[in-house]
Amino acid sequence: MARWAVQLSGAGAVLGRRAFLGTLTGGLLAAPIAVGAQETGKVYRIGLLDHSAPDPTRLGWWQSFKSGLRDLGYVEGQHVVFEPRWAREDASRLPTLTAELLRVNVHVIVTAGTATTAAAGQVTRTTPIVQASGSDLADLGVVASLARPGGNVTGVTSQASELSGKRIELLKELIPHVSRVAIMWDRENPGSASALRDTRGPATSIGVTLRDVGVRAPRDFEAAFSAIAKERVAAVIVLPSAAFFPERRRIADLAAARRLPTVVGAREYAEAGGLMSYGTDFPDLFRRAARYVDKILKGAKPADLPIEQPTKFELVINLKTAKALGLTIPPSLLLRADQVIE
Repeated sequence: MARWAVQLSGAGAVLGRRAFLGTLTGGLLAAPIAVGAQETGKVYRIGLLDHSAPDPTRLGWWQSFKSGLRDLGYVEGQHVVFEPRWAREDASRLPTLTAELLRVNVHVIVTAGTATTAAAGQVTRTTPIVQASGSDLADLGVVASLARPGGNVTGVTSQASELSGKRIELLKELIPHVSRVAIMWDRENPGSASALRDTRGPATSIGVTLRDVGVRAPRDFEAAFSAIAKERVAAVIVLPSAAFFPERRRIADLAAARRLPTVVGAREYAEAGGLMSYGTDFPDLFRRAARYVDKILKGAKPADLPIEQPTKFELVINLKTAKALGLTIPPSLLLRADQVIE
């Protein structure tokens, strides 16, 4: 397997799907919002820690978390206040942001992104941490096991090992003659490295050679895609990363300029112009994270709350991008898609 690394730094932000959520950017996570709990007179402070930036889609995911709390009977203005913190794709800020949340005495920290959960877990071993999206925490050594985490971290995972294999299978179905594929992953994200490992076996089993492209931040994406183009690959798989998420439209544009089909891990990438996505329903994960917070506020210990894996997956195909690339999507694939973008 060929391997090269592109050093990156800096970040930008773009808007994803559900543009109507843009109306929320001014206040959804910018100011504390209160909801209620079962115990009258108790005010709980909940930290919201995100590796990414507050674009409308990301804000919509957090809104799903808050809606989940409301569905559990929490009433705004009575018992919970939210303390949002955004790392804006800079992982080095995560320990500082976690420390800020501890100084304001949050009762629970809810995290988005594998690096976020890992960083928060290193800063505090006592304050409960609920992961709303990220990799298998047991696989990364953050918890003892999914069934019995054994510490102060629990929640849900957004990456199941079978997802990587499924993406390779879908790509092979789309482009039967594919034999060489570039795989772009975030070197700063331990979950991305885990997903890379999970992709290698399935790729080998169907005769696909992977060209490994590890990057560290978005600034040099163009250099990465230039290197990929020289490898004469048939497509690019972009592994999920909170640091890549705000750059999804730029990733799609860079791939399109080199006529490279992309397979990605979240529907927002396909909606931004990527060819195809197969991955977790993220709003569903954030709603499920609300149940964990509810249990913890009622006295449950994170150590005793099993970590759940994703149960809802989405296949999205961008037909407009396929036409621009001169690709014909097999009817069988279109029929299985949860969304076809035309």
